[in-house]
Amino acid sequence: MTDSDARPSDVAELSFEQARDELVRVVAELEQGAPTLEHSLALWERGEALAARCEEWLRGAKRRLDAARSTAEGDES
Repeated sequence: MTDSDARPSDVAELSFEQARDELVRVVAELEQGAPTLEHSLALWERGEALAARCEEWLRGAKRRLDAARSTAEGDES
């Protein structure tokens, strides 16, 4: 079983780096051309799930940075 064959629910357990790296592999495979339409669709769906996971991590990181900035600004007052 390859990473791109894993179930979409497994994506929720990936770190940002794991999701990003797998997304790069999925995109590369799509660019090379999958052997069947069904495989292409499975890759596309996996890529969408991975991109959403990366976005989720980035939103969480932004919230943490915003909170840290707010705390730092409050300490300066």
